[in-house]
Amino acid sequence: MVNMSTPLSVQTADAPTPTGHYCQAAAHGDLVFVSGQLPVRPDGGESDRSFEAQVRQALSNLFTILRAAGSSPEQVLKVTVFLVGIERWPIFNQLFGEIFGAVRPARSVVPVPHLHDGYLIEIEAIAIRTAERENTTPSKASMGGQDSP
Repeated sequence: MVNMSTPLSVQTADAPTPTGHYCQAAAHGDLVFVSGQLPVRPDGGESDRSFEAQVRQALSNLFTILRAAGSSPEQVLKVTVFLVGIERWPIFNQLFGEIFGAVRPARSVVPVPHLHDGYLIEIEAIAIRTAERENTTPSKASMGGQDSP
C-alpha cells in the first residue's frame, strides 16, 4: 500500500543529482511528479550534443526516476517537454513514439528560446505509482523543514 499522508522526495544515484533546490521527483499517494530532466548523464557529465542523443538521455533519466519512485513508463499520465527550436518537433515526436511504444500519455510540447547549459530538451512527467520504494524519504517541507529522524 502506498503512503497517502506524507509527501516523499525521490532520489536515485542512477539519475543526475539536482543542482538546484529541488528533488528528482516528489511522490504523494498514488502519484509521482518527476522534475524536468535535462540530457545529463547520471554521473553529471554531458551527453552527446546531438538532438537524438539528448532526447534519449533525458527520457532515460525520466524512466530511471520513475522506477525509483515505484512507477514505470507504462504508468505515465502526462509529459511536458520544453524544446529549443520547434522545427525539431517532428524528430522529437518520432523518437518519443519509438521509445514510448504503445504507451500514449497526454503531452505538451512547449517551444522555448533556450535551456540551461545550452541543452535542447527538458522533459518532466506525472505518473501513477503502484509501490513505495526505498528511494523515497519524507520531504523536509512535510516535516516543518527538519530532517527525518
